[in-house]
Amino acid sequence: MRVMKFGGTSVGSADRMKEVAKLVLDGKTNIVVLSAMAGTTNNLVEIANYLYKNNNDGANEIISQMERKYNSEVDALYATTDYKDKGRELVRNHFDYIKSFTKDVFTVFEEKTILAQGELLSTGMFNFYLQECGIKSELLPALDYMRIDKNNEPDTSYIRENLTRILEETGKKDIYITQGYICRNAFGEIDNLQRGGSDYSASLIGAAIDAEEIQIWTDIDGMHNNDPRYVENTKSIAELSFDEAAELAYFGAKILHPTSVLPAKLANIPVRLLNTMDPKAPGTRISGTETKGRITAVAAKDGITSIRIKSGRMLLAYGFLRKVFEIFESYKTPIDMVTTSEVGVSVTIDNNRHLDDIIDDLKKFGTVDVETDQVIICVVGDLIKQHKGYANRIFDALKEVPLHMISYGGSDHNISLVVAADYKKEALKALSAKLF
Repeated sequence: MRVMKFGGTSVGSADRMKEVAKLVLDGKTNIVVLSAMAGTTNNLVEIANYLYKNNNDGANEIISQMERKYNSEVDALYATTDYKDKGRELVRNHFDYIKSFTKDVFTVFEEKTILAQGELLSTGMFNFYLQECGIKSELLPALDYMRIDKNNEPDTSYIRENLTRILEETGKKDIYITQGYICRNAFGEIDNLQRGGSDYSASLIGAAIDAEEIQIWTDIDGMHNNDPRYVENTKSIAELSFDEAAELAYFGAKILHPTSVLPAKLANIPVRLLNTMDPKAPGTRISGTETKGRITAVAAKDGITSIRIKSGRMLLAYGFLRKVFEIFESYKTPIDMVTTSEVGVSVTIDNNRHLDDIIDDLKKFGTVDVETDQVIICVVGDLIKQHKGYANRIFDALKEVPLHMISYGGSDHNISLVVAADYKKEALKALSAKLF
């Protein structure tokens, strides 16, 4: 059995859903994981924001616009009156439910319930379409098996046990359909796996059922060796290791959610990145196989802030780094990169929500310099220390670009550099020309 995940663009209209149906009906038994239709989650977030501000008129206006759009897609998706009626009833039920939140106190729990409606709508519509086409399809409600624990981490034992049970109770079908992104938390409340979490859902499902392959279908033909938005003539990468894919996803490659690699890696299930707009393109296969002796790709992560803490007391003072890191931990702010010297430490973060408080606390230990609007440039490949010349090629390519930080040696697959955002495009082009 395979897991096939389709993102919001892939199911963004009635026509796109019909194309997805052709892809999943390939003679194999597949579990199809769907995101919400493109734009839906953003609209639901906007509705929630209005409800937080007690602006029910603003919320109702967006709800009405969305309902009209969905009814239009229903008319285009189904051919028979029977299924058009079923589709309209599905849409009406979900939007009536969303409207009900305009009449009561609104909290974060209600927001997560509203955000779940996008995936529930897309999967319900797609299931009806397959049934209208005479396909034996079954909806597997993610809220019945997908759960996170008290630390907001997936409860993998619960997921495996309950998904296996549901599949056994459902019996043999041509296609199984389920929602990405949404889940329940440890208290049974509707929750989610954060933005981009449909990739994560697919990987968790694949690991739970020991799938033969996990397919992530998007609108790009696999992962490229550089960012095609800034660099011309980039190429799709045929093969990636799990570690390389994880590095690229975390440091800016938007095609894959960073968290989605780990469950597949632990279960040793290959992941294939494919293009719904060009299904015949080979895409990218991610597996435990590593290709030796190559630089694979370059990625860039925007919105970086670098923080440098200088302290004359740091020299030979044990516990200094622990105290620094504890400050970031106390504000639940992850660190991307770290470099140290005898008199200071520099770190980067991509979340400035608590920046002012962090800086105030860091000043207890030394002087603090902050630079915003930075970019991490990540070079990924087989970069083990025994290989000669790779660092020279990278730094030679960037000889005209001011480098603010360099991180090398923490991974066999990654050299990371921080540059000002103004130099991002120049750095990506220079590396592409020199390395590929």
